[in-house]
Amino acid sequence: MCRMSLYPSLEDLKVDKVIKAQSQFVQTTTPALTQGPYQPVAAGLGTPGSSLYPNLQELGEYMGLNLNSDEVQKNLALVPMADSQVAVPVGAGVAGMVRPVTGTDIGIRRAEIRQGLREIILCKDQDGKVGLRLREIDNGIFIQLVQANSPAALAGLRFGDQVLQINGQNCAGWSTDKAHKALKTAAEQRIELIVRDRPFQRTITMHKDSSGHVGFIYKSGRITSLVKDGSAARNGMLTDHYICEINGQNVIGLKDTQIKDILTTSPTTMTITIMPKFIYEHMLKKMSGGLLRSAMDHSVPEV
Repeated sequence: MCRMSLYPSLEDLKVDKVIKAQSQFVQTTTPALTQGPYQPVAAGLGTPGSSLYPNLQELGEYMGLNLNSDEVQKNLALVPMADSQVAVPVGAGVAGMVRPVTGTDIGIRRAEIRQGLREIILCKDQDGKVGLRLREIDNGIFIQLVQANSPAALAGLRFGDQVLQINGQNCAGWSTDKAHKALKTAAEQRIELIVRDRPFQRTITMHKDSSGHVGFIYKSGRITSLVKDGSAARNGMLTDHYICEINGQNVIGLKDTQIKDILTTSPTTMTITIMPKFIYEHMLKKMSGGLLRSAMDHSVPEV
């Protein structure tokens, strides 16, 4: 049985395949090297088969990236196997993904949507509030707003999280008013929530090209078009989706100029969290842009 690797981006997959192919080529031509650490095959080896395995520089030019072989080597640990060498992550990382280009980028960890459920313990602030606004969608209760510097923000709750229980009571079928009443009447010192991470959202990891772009255009936070063959298009970005987070930082309610500043100052590897337009607009129905801009937690999450 062959175990298939997972990758944060198409660029990671392509680079890993090249490295594996080069490693296998080295093993078949110079067996003595299989016991030592992997060394990239030099370009222009002069053998008929070498053209089948392009070097990293050629791959970088193909995808518009600036790939550094030394940096890629740091991002991967290549372990000898019986008949081949395979790339494995440096650490457990995000779901054990292979990341020769993404590497140890912290943005992908900040943006991670974890599977399963988690328990959150909250206490109210001096005003008797936890800093949450909830909304009922399809018989479920979801977080519509997390106020900055509130107990909810400090506990790591995010826009779009689904609240399954409040103090042991199942929230399925509740109205928005009933959910808010449960928070309001709960004891000040301990409120137990069972939460599922952002089920309506997904993350896409991309890589800036040599000009610093990933290849999508947006207006009022909504993705309107994609650049052909850009990293965004390659990795499955879709139009008519709203940007919720950039490298884990919430950008809902921010002006396009503010979003642009965050995108510009982002590292070469960038993870965007998006939500379909019809769900996003339903989630934020009757919420003013001013309130989102002034009250929403836009801090960079800790990992």
